[in-house]
Amino acid sequence: MVVAAGAWPGVWLMVVTFVGGALAAGGANAINMYVDRDIDALMERTKTRPLVTGLISPRNALIFAISLEIIAFAILWAGANFLSACLALSATLFYVFVYSLWLKRTSKQNIVIGGAAGAVPVLVGWAAVTNSLAWTPWLLFLLIFLWTPPHFWALAIRHSEEYRAANVPMLPVVVEPKKVVAAMIRYTVALVACSMAVIPVADMGWIYGVSAGAVGAAFLWGTIALTRVNTPAAAMKLFSFSITYISVLFVALTVDVLLR
Repeated sequence: MVVAAGAWPGVWLMVVTFVGGALAAGGANAINMYVDRDIDALMERTKTRPLVTGLISPRNALIFAISLEIIAFAILWAGANFLSACLALSATLFYVFVYSLWLKRTSKQNIVIGGAAGAVPVLVGWAAVTNSLAWTPWLLFLLIFLWTPPHFWALAIRHSEEYRAANVPMLPVVVEPKKVVAAMIRYTVALVACSMAVIPVADMGWIYGVSAGAVGAAFLWGTIALTRVNTPAAAMKLFSFSITYISVLFVALTVDVLLR
């Protein structure tokens, strides 16, 4: 939103966008738990979720989730604009119908294609400010899209046996480890290239450029390191750093704009 505005956006618009976006994401996550309650019971990481334990009934969970989506749409439409509301809703529909209901249990590329839903929030934020889209938000969308596979596959390496038990074909479950790491490296190279392309497209300065180069090199180095030590512990270390990477990148974007 800061990049779209070229300055600090209005506080009210930021609050509306954050609340509407959070409710939309929460609704999508709740629907995903409703859809996946059978396989969640088979995985150590998810077996304590409320739909698995019976704390919440499936019917009530679905009603709650849909209610969140309706409220999110209304908040974004009333407080920002119709475009941002439609984009947020499109992310939920893509996540539920394309990822959760279709790809997650049928394709090893599930998280690659399904990850597009997680990249939509940058479009929502930009649209909330400008009521339009441009090259910069689409490039940031691509950045998050490319970040998702190495980020999530690192987690999937750690929990590969659980995904195997639940018959979910995450890449680390169905492909040999060295091919998984090779795919992660390819996506990370593309990610770093995309992050550097943001500099001319969004007219970023040295703060973002230096930050993107530094954390990008570290992320790529950590991914390549999995070719030598591909253990669950090493994968989780990379997973944790991937969160640091994307956080530093967007903080650098914000600071770069504000300190011009």
